[in-house]
Amino acid sequence: MPNGPYLRYVALGDSQTEGLGDGDDTVGLRGFADRLAEHLAAVDPGLRYANLAVRGRTAGQIRTEQLAPALALRPDLATVVAGVNDLLRPRFDVGEVVGQVEEMFAALTRAGTRVVTLTFPDIAKIAPLARPLRSRVFELNAGIRAAAARHAVVVAETGRPAVTTDPRLWTADRLHASPLGHERIAAALAQALELPGSDDAWTLPLPPQRLPTAGQAAAAELRWAAGYLGPWLGRRLRGRSSGDARTAKRPHLRPVEVGPRLTPDATADPVRREAP
Repeated sequence: MPNGPYLRYVALGDSQTEGLGDGDDTVGLRGFADRLAEHLAAVDPGLRYANLAVRGRTAGQIRTEQLAPALALRPDLATVVAGVNDLLRPRFDVGEVVGQVEEMFAALTRAGTRVVTLTFPDIAKIAPLARPLRSRVFELNAGIRAAAARHAVVVAETGRPAVTTDPRLWTADRLHASPLGHERIAAALAQALELPGSDDAWTLPLPPQRLPTAGQAAAAELRWAAGYLGPWLGRRLRGRSSGDARTAKRPHLRPVEVGPRLTPDATADPVRREAP
C-alpha cells in the first residue's frame, strides 16, 4: 500500500466519523476525520477530502451504502471505523460484524488504497451501566486487529491508553467523543500513518481533576440512563435510528482549508463545506 503523499482522502463510518460531539448541526460538525484531513492538508495542500459517514449506521449498512461510492472516488487514503452501533444492539454477532468490516478493508486495499482504522476503549470505564457490553468491545477490537493484519491495514490503538476513558474526552451521552476526544483520535491516526509532526502526545493523561463522591456518581448514572440510554433504547424498539433520512455531509472530494491551529475544545469547522 502507498505510504503518502495522500491527495484523496475518504472517510467511511457512523456518527463518530461524521463528527457528532464536535460542533453541531447549526455551526457544522468537525470530528476526527475533518481534523485528520487538516493534518494531511498541512503536509500536502493539494489534498481533497470526502466524508461519507452517517450517524446510526451499522457495519453492514456502512459497507452497503458507503463502500461503492468510496471506491468510485479512487482514494489513496481511507479511514474505516465501524461496529459500535452493532455491539450496542441486543443481537451482536462479532463474526458477522468483523466480516463486514473486513470486506471493506479488502475492497479498498485491492484498489490500492491505504486504509487506517482504530480500536475502541473499554466502555465500562466510560459508562459503568454498560459493563455487560464490555466483552463485546474486546471481541470487536480483537477481530478488527486480525482483519487489519490480513489486509495490511494500519490500526490506531485508541482503545488502549488509559486517557481514552477520561470523561473529558466524551460528551454527556458517553457514546460520542468531545472536541478534545476527536482531536486525540485524529492525532492517534496521524501518528499511526507516521505523518510529519505527529507523535504519541495523544496518549498523555489530562491534568488531575476532583473525583465525584459515590452519591454524585450514582446520580450521574441515573441521569445518563434517563437522558440518553432510555431514549436510545426507545428508538431501537421502534425500529428508528438517529440517522434516518440523513445523507453524507461531504459526499464529494473537496479541498481542505488549513488555518491556525484551534484549541482542543474549539467547535469551529475550517474544512470547506459544499454549498447547500
